[in-house]
Amino acid sequence: MCGYANAVTVVFFATGNRHKVEEVKRILHPYGFEVVQLKTRKLEIQSDDLGEIASYAVSSLQTEKRPVFVEDAGLFIHALNGFPGPYSSYVYKTIGVRGILKLMEKVKDRRAYFLSAIALLDKRDNIYEFIGRVEGKIAHKARGSGGFGFDPIFVPEGSDLTFAEMSLDEKNKFSHRARAAEKLAIWLLNNI
Repeated sequence: MCGYANAVTVVFFATGNRHKVEEVKRILHPYGFEVVQLKTRKLEIQSDDLGEIASYAVSSLQTEKRPVFVEDAGLFIHALNGFPGPYSSYVYKTIGVRGILKLMEKVKDRRAYFLSAIALLDKRDNIYEFIGRVEGKIAHKARGSGGFGFDPIFVPEGSDLTFAEMSLDEKNKFSHRARAAEKLAIWLLNNI
């Protein structure tokens, strides 16, 4: 394993999303891990299971850099039968925040949750999954300028702010990705 003189261990995050990298770096750093973004091609399958999507993607990586992980996340809205769920990235690119708010215009049940699935590939080609979930609700209008994706319309339980109204450190106190990344960090501490 690649490490620095000050006992920091490097882990590779295979993603093109710099926002995700910044969030995960903040979570793993206190545990002694340096997150390095790995921009590489990976295969993604269509599935209703985020863990399956992430595990397949990490297994498809053509890299010798280990440990390496992939993260997939989705927004699941109860009144829309879990939509957009694992299709959140595509839905964001096509109809965006405005489209979701339009679908929710006269909907009273605004319960939703964000789910994050991290799949780790170790040096022996074993795959491990770490899931994080945060309950919340869909706001009536987009609020805030921080974050990315559906952050401007998601209000986590225990807060009146959307993720987009929070600083990165505030968001990481609630977020699905932070919860999955903490599970990853604990696993790495006990297994590397």
